[in-house]
Amino acid sequence: MSLLMHTLHVDLGERSYPVYIGRDLLADSQLLARHVAGSQVVIVSNETVAPLYVEKVRALLGRRKLITEIVLPDGEQYKTLDTLANIFDRVMAENHNRTTTFIAVGGGVVGDITGFAAACYQRGVDFIQVPTTLLAQVDSSVGGKTAVNHPLGKNMIGAFYQPRAVLIDTNTLQTLPARELSAGLAEVVKYGLICDEPFYRWLQEQMPRLLAREEAALAEAIERSCTSKARVVAADEREGGIRAILNFGHTFGHAIETAQGYGQWLHGEAVATGMLLALELSARRGWIPASEVGDFCELLRGMHLPVQAPLDMTAQAFLELMARDKKVVDGRLRLILLKAIGDADIVDDVSESELVNLLQGTDHGA
Repeated sequence: MSLLMHTLHVDLGERSYPVYIGRDLLADSQLLARHVAGSQVVIVSNETVAPLYVEKVRALLGRRKLITEIVLPDGEQYKTLDTLANIFDRVMAENHNRTTTFIAVGGGVVGDITGFAAACYQRGVDFIQVPTTLLAQVDSSVGGKTAVNHPLGKNMIGAFYQPRAVLIDTNTLQTLPARELSAGLAEVVKYGLICDEPFYRWLQEQMPRLLAREEAALAEAIERSCTSKARVVAADEREGGIRAILNFGHTFGHAIETAQGYGQWLHGEAVATGMLLALELSARRGWIPASEVGDFCELLRGMHLPVQAPLDMTAQAFLELMARDKKVVDGRLRLILLKAIGDADIVDDVSESELVNLLQGTDHGA
């Protein structure tokens, strides 16, 4: 077992589960197997990740009667009902029963679709998250949100369904493309902005180390991010209240992803731009200093993330897509804004004119 492993717990009563964080977890012969109850396993990965890690995961499972490997195409554009149906076709053809365990090995797309498949198959079977991207490690693997996309909206078809365990092997980040590392760091920064100002200030100072993939810095960033998310999820599992703050920047970001075509902008890239818009709106309301918007813009530039929405997206296009967002309640759009750095609030009184002025008047340059 890794001597540097840290274990967090997502406290949800009978649905509680551990989140293991450390290096060489995929070399631990006992860690994964202890969370697999039956003799059947479905490993779901994608074309990019499978050659790197699926054999390692398979080796950890010992002698199982049936292990089915499903390798999906790589990309957000494949996070669809058709792909979900293909997973069901395989597991039904190979006679997986209610004791089977689904294991997601990959990034957020693999984790989301595997979790949703597990939630639906025979009305729910166990699943385990083995996230291999930074974004999945700090965000989508923890909390039980599972879904697929629809052409009219991102993550509109899904379920809340918690994993049995999350295994975060930090070694997997060494094979992560630089663009995806930056996209994942956007979600890391989010936690500092919404609920942990000291963490945000630490990130501003330590970003060069994180971009250089220094192991100690990455491990600390992952642990602090997952701790924040676990605390929020434990307080509000199904997003009836405080959990909505985790969507900071996402309403704008999801509109960008949907308009541009899934996969053209990485999720973290779209969220980064969305967070910048939300900060600008917070500043326009007088809640945070304008200087914080400028500082955040410079931080994003240093992270090689976009600081401007797509030039071909009009304010009207944003409004139409945001009106279909999951966070619209009784016709009122809920946005997450900042009362201060580290203090997010859920608001539903942003007028259309405010949004139009924001979307037409914000230009932080390319």
